[in-house]
Amino acid sequence: MYYPVSALLIEFLILSVVESQDSYGYEISQTVKIVADIKESTLYPILKKLEKNGYLTTYSQEFQGRKRKYYSITDSGKEQLVYLNKEWISYRDTIDGIIEGRIRN
Repeated sequence: MYYPVSALLIEFLILSVVESQDSYGYEISQTVKIVADIKESTLYPILKKLEKNGYLTTYSQEFQGRKRKYYSITDSGKEQLVYLNKEWISYRDTIDGIIEGRIRN
C-alpha cells in the first residue's frame, strides 16, 4: 500500500539515497519506489530541480560500455537534507501523536 507522497518528500528521499553514495537515476528511482508509486517521468524533473538548486551535482561514468549519469550530494544538499530531516521528524511525530491519541485539537 502506498500513501500519497509529496514532491518535497521525494526530494528528501532522493537526497537521503544520494548522501550514502553517489547514485544514478534508475537506482534512485528503484529505491524511492519502495515507498512511493513514482514514475521516472516524475523523478527526473525533481533530480533536475535539485541540481539547479545546487543540492546535487552530476558526472558521467562508463558502465558496461554505456555512459551513466551519476548524482552526488553537495554541501548545500547536505544542509537541505538536515533541514528536511528535522521537518520530517516533526511531521512524523505529529502524525504518531494523532494516531496514538496524544494530540487533539
